[in-house]
Amino acid sequence: MGHELPRRQVLKGIAGTAAIAGSLGTTSVAARQDSQVNLGILMATTGDLGPLGADIQPAAELPVTQLEDAGAPITIDAQTEDTATDPQTGISAAEALVNAGYPMVNGPMASNVNMQVTQQVFIPNQVVGCSPSSTAPSVTELEDDDFIFRTAPSDVLQGDVLAQVAVDTLEAQTTATLHLNDDYGQQLSQSYVGAFEEQGGDVLDEVSFEPEQPSYTSRIQQALGDDPDTLMVVGFPQSGIQLFRDYYSQFDTGVDILVTDGLADPDLPAEVGNDLENVTGTAPSAGGPEQEFFDDLYEQEYGRSPTVFTSNAYDSSAVLILAHVAAGASDGAAIRDEMRTVANPNGEEVGPSTLDEAVEMVANGEEVNYQGASSTVDFDENGDVVSATFDILEFAPAEEAIDVIETIEFEGDGETETEDESEDD
Repeated sequence: MGHELPRRQVLKGIAGTAAIAGSLGTTSVAARQDSQVNLGILMATTGDLGPLGADIQPAAELPVTQLEDAGAPITIDAQTEDTATDPQTGISAAEALVNAGYPMVNGPMASNVNMQVTQQVFIPNQVVGCSPSSTAPSVTELEDDDFIFRTAPSDVLQGDVLAQVAVDTLEAQTTATLHLNDDYGQQLSQSYVGAFEEQGGDVLDEVSFEPEQPSYTSRIQQALGDDPDTLMVVGFPQSGIQLFRDYYSQFDTGVDILVTDGLADPDLPAEVGNDLENVTGTAPSAGGPEQEFFDDLYEQEYGRSPTVFTSNAYDSSAVLILAHVAAGASDGAAIRDEMRTVANPNGEEVGPSTLDEAVEMVANGEEVNYQGASSTVDFDENGDVVSATFDILEFAPAEEAIDVIETIEFEGDGETETEDESEDD
């Protein structure tokens, strides 16, 4: 069951009627000013990904609250549904949003849910989807008629980062993987394996597992059977709790373990009952021009620090809202055609700190270039972001936090910068 955010009745008296600029299309200024923005939000607040979704969903809703509080000159109707980290539940939730008339949706989160929802619901119904956390490379290859976007980077990049950490930091010559048996787990494992082998390493085993099982003993035993130097684990928190409990109770040899963004949950050590000192993580980072503003805004609104993919969720909603205003109608195809117009160069740079002003500018026919909290949010021809930052992480159980020890930045297809850091996530 979903919930509907309060309908925003902050209306429409926009000063000025600037001429339509650049590539904003032929929609009239009056149509932009008078149109209601209809935003669907499709997140996972229960199921395997629920512990992370509990922080990501509020971030997706934050631009709506922010615009209301700022007295922004639009009306927004937003409704949130829960996928329960399950493809069939996700399809039903997506259908509920589409049937309710939402032409654009922030989500879904998990790649296996995203692939099913986009192909069975969004694309056939010409609904724009913009996921904050679906990282599987298969999303890039969708035949989607340009309706599917994401603010999270592809795992093609994260596989390179994982391999770099394994070889350069952990000095591993051999590895094994233990991964969820879905799009996210399989493809991220493959990306890592390919990058590890390119760096001269030897992959001893690739072992899949099903989510939320009562025991992972046999899977762990198989993955560690050939005594790898490091074990790379791809999973979500609910499964990860049981997996790491089994590991530390029966298999704890001190082997270096790598985990990915799906396990970047600061509560994981407490849930497992172990400090996870031999675990290093990687995750897409909030590396955008307005990261600091977003961090402060999120903490002020919710009384806690943002976590992995929260900035991506904020940016997804912000860009969708701006594209809807630019379209001047609650029409998926029209919104799709404005996604790059409001996010990519050219135009006046705007971002989270000026979101209300950006809405007014777009409604008045002015071009904007949204610069986000997670990245610059420039979309390529596949709807992927062209730049990304990744954090190298360690768990800090005493502070119930995650320490960022290093960041790696990518622009386009190439790595551009690595820098040491130390901060809590």
